[in-house]
Amino acid sequence: MNPRRWNWRLWTGFLLCVVGFASYLPFFARFPVTRDVPWVNFALLAAGLVLLFAGLRHAFGDPQRYRGKIFGSVFTVLGVAMAAFFCYAVFHVSRQLPASADAPHVGQHAPEFELMDIHQQPVSLAKLLTTPLPRTGASPKGVLLVFYRGYW
Repeated sequence: MNPRRWNWRLWTGFLLCVVGFASYLPFFARFPVTRDVPWVNFALLAAGLVLLFAGLRHAFGDPQRYRGKIFGSVFTVLGVAMAAFFCYAVFHVSRQLPASADAPHVGQHAPEFELMDIHQQPVSLAKLLTTPLPRTGASPKGVLLVFYRGYW
């Protein structure tokens, strides 16, 4: 008689699902390449689900050899729930941010502003439009404003 073996696929799959679900906000949201599209988290969740279903198949297919019929079922349901909630949060909840009606559109003149630069000197839009360019001495024809959307 063969001794019963631990179903490592179940445990590893559940661990990958937990890491994929819980690591987005404290770690992957810090980097722009994984903040906008959390591809690493999707890959971790997908690998975890594949391992969970493989472990569940082993547990029910050969119960004399592999353990985990009860834990496998519970862990698979929890893994699917974590993946579904993560996808719901990424694809639906994050898109529910309100639109900014007062933001300038492409080609529209920006409202006058005055901000501090990196040297703590005031910079205004009027000053940027009237200060001659360094190499040619001509006045600029426009100013390029770049807005970075933040999650804070």
